[in-house]
Amino acid sequence: MANILEQAHSAAKQKNWSLLNQCLQQLPLGKKVGDSDVDSQPLEDADLEQVLNLALNVLDAGDFQERWDVAKVFPKLGARAIAPLIEILEDEEADLELRWFAARILGEFNDPVVVTSLVELLGTSEDEELIEMAAAALTNLGASAIDALSKLLAQSESRLLAVRSLSQIRRSEIITPLLSVVHDQQVPVRSAAIEALSSFHDSRIDPVLLDALNDLAAPVRKEAAIALGLRSDLQEKVDLVNSLKPLLFDLNLEVCSCAAISLGRVGTNDAALTLFEVLKSPATPLPLQLIVVRALGWVATSGALEYLRQALSWAPVEVCQEIVTLLGRLEEPNLKPQAAEILIEFLNSGDAAQEASLKQSLALALGQLGEIAALDQLIQLLADSDASVRLHAIAALKNLAPEEAHRKLQQLAANEQLAPALKQGIAIALQEWQLNECNS
Repeated sequence: MANILEQAHSAAKQKNWSLLNQCLQQLPLGKKVGDSDVDSQPLEDADLEQVLNLALNVLDAGDFQERWDVAKVFPKLGARAIAPLIEILEDEEADLELRWFAARILGEFNDPVVVTSLVELLGTSEDEELIEMAAAALTNLGASAIDALSKLLAQSESRLLAVRSLSQIRRSEIITPLLSVVHDQQVPVRSAAIEALSSFHDSRIDPVLLDALNDLAAPVRKEAAIALGLRSDLQEKVDLVNSLKPLLFDLNLEVCSCAAISLGRVGTNDAALTLFEVLKSPATPLPLQLIVVRALGWVATSGALEYLRQALSWAPVEVCQEIVTLLGRLEEPNLKPQAAEILIEFLNSGDAAQEASLKQSLALALGQLGEIAALDQLIQLLADSDASVRLHAIAALKNLAPEEAHRKLQQLAANEQLAPALKQGIAIALQEWQLNECNS
């Protein structure tokens, strides 16, 4: 054992961290903290202090793999390793990767001081990876971390940090302490608690979420709306559509938007109808109209698409643009023919004739859907006066059915009865095909 320690010191002087790691791994360091016989350490305290300092050297100067390997040593050294690791963790000037490893290792020590340090880090750090590791460490500590954080809920000045820290521990044991603060006087506390509880399916949480829809504070209503959008399983038990519907007319636009998104996730015909009623209302602001359109797209039923068809006849240009884009991105095979039919109808209606950007989007959407029924309409766009529209139409034809489109263009090119604009557009399209063939 003494010989191994000497080799370890020699490796440290040479800064040979891999060799030092090998030496440390060979030492009989005993059990991790928390094991029943942790006190029966096979090395003297003075030797263990040497091992700790050597391990800290590797942690400080080693590369990622060397740090990863030496991290296994610290839990075997007992409580003596906690203070230097916390010092690293709290050093804002230290290397972020070093602090990340310190947080990771501390997750092996079931000690109140460790919990406090990790919680403080969650409240002060701005680095996402470091925050994630601190949260993972707290999760690893489990019940002891939850007990310590639950005690912090009793103090108003630490309550918000405690709630946010508990929310990072994805374990069902946090439900009870979080339920104790859903009616707290502090709005951020209530909001954070509702957000954290939304991750769990527990019968105690359901009435809390429904009650929070009527909270006086908009941030709480917003989190409740978001949470219920993730609970479509409650539709049979609770009338989610009618529960969320009042929030579509909330004075806070963010609340309205979250309610619309959640109804889109509920995905029923009743949800689609409710969304359409909001879309039709002249009082609905444009930003909310756009979100409602997207929500109808998420519903993704034939009925929802029919509502979007109706909206194309009276909605403002920005909303029509969103509908066209959304229909072009539909992935449900059974809905693609209906979507193509709606777009072709809109293109032929003349409502899009004055907007080059709309015609560009229509061409792109029809090409994406891949429905051959759109071939003739895309060819007609080749006669458009806007060069960008013509280019979009050519790209859509190539995407839709390149061989069939090419054959049809060649046939039409021989037709002397074509309008000059269309004839010219077809000639340009055929030139593009030839250029592509040459380049390939």
